Order: sequence, then structure tokens, then C-alpha cells
Amino acid sequence: MTAVSVGVRPTAAPHSRRPWGVFAAAGFLGLVALAAVLAPLLAPYAPDAIDLSASLAGTGGDHLLGTDASGQDLLSRVLYGARTSLVAPLLLLLLAGAIGVTLGTLAAWRGGWVDALVSRITDVMYAFPGLLFVVLIIAVFGAGTTTSVLGLGLAYAPTIAKYTRSVALSERSKPYIDAYRVQGLSGLRICAAHLVPNLARSVVGYLVVLFGEALMSLATLSYLGFGAQPPSSDWGLMVQNGQAAIVQGALLPALVPGTAIAAVVVAFNLVGVWAADRLGTRR
Repeated sequence: MTAVSVGVRPTAAPHSRRPWGVFAAAGFLGLVALAAVLAPLLAPYAPDAIDLSASLAGTGGDHLLGTDASGQDLLSRVLYGARTSLVAPLLLLLLAGAIGVTLGTLAAWRGGWVDALVSRITDVMYAFPGLLFVVLIIAVFGAGTTTSVLGLGLAYAPTIAKYTRSVALSERSKPYIDAYRVQGLSGLRICAAHLVPNLARSVVGYLVVLFGEALMSLATLSYLGFGAQPPSSDWGLMVQNGQAAIVQGALLPALVPGTAIAAVVVAFNLVGVWAADRLGTRR
């Protein structure tokens, strides 16, 4: 126990300070999610409405964020694109989490050759570039958001499996596991009812940290033409479509969705690191 000198006021712990930056980032993400849900009510135009007479129009009363080369309203497309850009990373991480947590828990619980096999599989996946793996899957099954989510889900699974295994090994050595074994509970029941739920805080915190990275990976695939396909208003695809207008001096078609991606990724990183720290996770 550390003694505190008389007359000296102890300094507040760093974590007791209010993280206003994190609150602001969380509030911003809440507004983005709300805007995505209410896109049909907030968007002034349909996301695929073409008006060639307003091609590459600047900001103004009719188009608050301007238009692209086809005269499509950028504000409307960004609002609708938020749906794909937020839901797709969530589905990706749910898939990767289900696979990774299962493999990591199995390796930690069984040990021996099972642990060695899972470790070798994850090592091989680590040695193979993630985007190249996804591109190979897309080459076989075709481009699209669904294929990108499935491919990246498989690519992210080994990372989550390794993290889960390290946390599960520590949790498995605790006395309550031996107590349940003495009571005659099967390994499957112990893992499903007690071990995995106790890993949830750490794993969820880690997944929040990965969300921004998953969003960026999906946007990259869409930008390269492997992810979302026209006429989707996915943000990564919007950046690709707006790139040609830059040579004509029109920056908004690429700048607006690019800024949306950067702002959401930075906000998720701020919230994710804070959440991971609060949940006691480590990356």
C-alpha cells in the first residue's frame, strides 16, 4: 500500500479525466449512423438520380456538396453510401470474429497437436498478403461487396484467432475452470458457457479497434474495382469515380467521399483505442 504524505493532495489518475476527444468522436459516429438510417428522409435526391445539366456543379443551394460527372448529388450519395460503408465492416468482423474466436479458443483449450495445427494455419495466413488473398478469392467468385466481405473476413480471422488464443490461455489457467471440471462439466459446455463469455470484453474491445481498419480495407477494394460495383454509392467506389474529374479541376467528387472515409476511420480509431483500454485489452 502506498502512503500519501500529509498535506499533499494526490493527483487524479489519468483514466479519471474525461476524454472529450473520444466523446466527440463517438458523437460524430452516432450522427453518421443516424444519418445512414435516415438517409431516405435526409437525402435531397435519389442516390442514382442523374442530371447531366448539373454535371460537376459546385456547392450551392441545389447541391450542398456539389455533384459528380453524371450530375448525381454528392450529399445524397454520401448519405446512402454510409449504409454500405458501415454495415459491410460490421458483417466482416462478425464473420472473422466467429471464425477467429472459435479457432483461438479451440487451440487454447485443446493444446497439443490441435494448438500446433491452428498455429501453423494462422502462420501461413500471416505469410500470405491479406489483400492478395482477397483478390484471388474475387478472381474465382467474382467482384462485389459480398465477395469482399467474405474474403476479408477470412483474411482477418487469423489475427483474431491469435489474439483470442493468447487471452484464452490466460483465462484457462484460472481456478474456476478446474472447479467446473471437478463438477463434471464437459469441455464444450465450459468453453461455451463460461470461458468464451469471459473473453467477450477483451475480444469486443479488440474488434472495435479493427473496425476502422476493416472499413479502410473494404474502401480500398472498392476503389480498385474489386468491391462494390456501380451504381452503388459506396464511398470507396465514389472516390474512384470522382478521380477522373480532378483533371478538370473538380475536386469535390473525390474529396467528399474521401473525407468521409478519413473522418470515420479516425473517429473509430479514437473510440476503439479508448474502448480497448477501458476493457483491458491489448493489441
